Amino acid sequence: MHAETDLYSADYHAWINAQVALLREGRLKDIDAEQVAEELEAMGRRERNELVNRLVILAAHLLKWQYQPAHRSSGWRGSVVEQRVQIDRELRLSPSLKPFLPEAVTQAYPDAVRIAAQETGLDSATFPALCPYQPGELLDDDFWPG
Repeated sequence: MHAETDLYSADYHAWINAQVALLREGRLKDIDAEQVAEELEAMGRRERNELVNRLVILAAHLLKWQYQPAHRSSGWRGSVVEQRVQIDRELRLSPSLKPFLPEAVTQAYPDAVRIAAQETGLDSATFPALCPYQPGELLDDDFWPG
């Protein structure tokens, strides 16, 4: 087993620092290339998952806003604003995620319905089967359904 792979298993943080040092020193042949590639792929997945997770929360709160107008609160509004700010930041820092946005909404929506149903007490069948909000609407600070 490669010494760098052993370090990866024993001390992840030390392994990262060692890989960074090797890169900066130009010692590319000494880099644990396979593991570095796997870590970079995992970083990409985490960015996509972060976007989906924020869309889950955003869509759930918009569903609650739309389907329980009598229960609207500053907390719901604050959560919507916070998720929009964070999603906007994610997309500014990683603009290549923008084409993934429609798919991310599709992935997020079933979980959003589940959360909205649990938090409102409404049957999940109350909510549309497909997300009723376009990606642009979800991110629009002036969009408030209902």
